[in-house]
Amino acid sequence: MLKVGITGGIGSGKSTVCRLFTMLGIPVYDSDSRAKELMVSDPALMRGVKELFGAESYRSGELDRGHIAALAFADKALLERLDALVHPAVARDFEAWTAQVAGGAIPKIYTNTSVAAAAPPPYVLLESAILFESGIDRFVDRAIVVEAPPQVRLQRVVRRDNCSPENVAGRMANQIATTRMADFTVDNGGDRLLWPQVLAIDKALRESI
Repeated sequence: MLKVGITGGIGSGKSTVCRLFTMLGIPVYDSDSRAKELMVSDPALMRGVKELFGAESYRSGELDRGHIAALAFADKALLERLDALVHPAVARDFEAWTAQVAGGAIPKIYTNTSVAAAAPPPYVLLESAILFESGIDRFVDRAIVVEAPPQVRLQRVVRRDNCSPENVAGRMANQIATTRMADFTVDNGGDRLLWPQVLAIDKALRESI
């Protein structure tokens, strides 16, 4: 089964684009959400987190995100070690999910596809805000990047998260430019309709199989 990564900078609208793909029957693996779930359900990952951040990383079975953040973001090496635990766990989970989809099952806890297809889909999408930064792009065959002008993205996130432009600008500065790594790009700056672009990419992917 063809595996396609989809990414984009904060405020680019990649989740909106993913929803359009689900309307075409394409399952989407949300790696960011799954990473959070795996940190409280994957025994090996949980052991690794406790070894890095102490037993107090979990309280009543729930991850103490404040404790983790306070330590990880104050120590870059510690954050890198955490990433080295989480990213492989997500990759393993994605591979297992893909195998299930290829076998005809679409586990709803992993996807925002609400209706199971009559047959396995021709490809699946892996949505990740850090597709290339995390190295998980090694597990996909193609990559889509959703892009929009920085000012448009900044305004979207300020409205969405009710935060300051300075806060958003700082978050944007930490993201790498990924368009040059993409097989396909989606222009979500507001001047072009999304649906025709998604249909064109879907057609190209189906024809490449």
